[in-house]
Amino acid sequence: MSAVSEKLAAAREDLKSRDGVLIAFSGGVDSSVVAALAYDALGDDAIACTAKSETLPAAELTDATRVAEEIGIRHEIVEFSELDSEEFMQNDDMRCYHCRSMRLGAMYDRARELGIDIVCDGTNASDTGEGHRPGLRAVEELDAYSPLLEHDIEKSEVREIAREYDLSVADKPSMACLSSRIPTGLEVTEERLSRVEKAERLLRTWGFEQFRVRDHDGLARIEVGEEELETALDPDFVRTARDHIEDCGFDHVTLDLHGYETGSVSPETEESAEEDVVSNVFDADYPSVD
Repeated sequence: MSAVSEKLAAAREDLKSRDGVLIAFSGGVDSSVVAALAYDALGDDAIACTAKSETLPAAELTDATRVAEEIGIRHEIVEFSELDSEEFMQNDDMRCYHCRSMRLGAMYDRARELGIDIVCDGTNASDTGEGHRPGLRAVEELDAYSPLLEHDIEKSEVREIAREYDLSVADKPSMACLSSRIPTGLEVTEERLSRVEKAERLLRTWGFEQFRVRDHDGLARIEVGEEELETALDPDFVRTARDHIEDCGFDHVTLDLHGYETGSVSPETEESAEEDVVSNVFDADYPSVD
């Protein structure tokens, strides 16, 4: 038996010993693997739950619903608003802590309604070594159970397990909430979240797979995966992006020549990210394409 198979079996047996669990379910690969494991172990005593709020793109909620159906697990949706919290809207370096606390709090409320004591999340063993992760503090404080972390299952192994379960999200890129597109210190507002979501919906429609639209107070900084940069630099795309993304509510549109970077507006990299906007972007109004 391989090391991954041993971890998978141990996690499944661990979950099987529970009376029931509610999984904080985003439809990403981590929470989908936890949901598949829990459903495998507990059947109808495992419930996936997605929190709907302004920071969750509508496309992600649709995807979560589809993946829950794929697994066969019961899927609940709870609604809350991070924008009810002034601490969250201030967007300091603890924004993710406030968000995760509210999100998991909504999960625990629904779990209690359903007579379930345990809320699981998709934190994996690789997450703890990724620098500033205040959301993990909320997981610890609220005592959510993280079976992937508990059984030392790393991100690459999560994807391997997802393939064993034949999950369609096995190779899905990571997707942080929409507020992560707004630089630390710039207030999170419904207007900013809405225009980011609209712009990213366009990029998805245009066929891009790994991307972010960062909102620098009205300036849209597009990041795409390195393998997609050539497409993004095509003059026809430049014109299309300029016209349509400005229509989403942005004043100006740029393309970051560094490409997609996780957390490029997080506290550790905020200064360099701001420099990128000035010195490392391709201006969508660049005269050579007019």
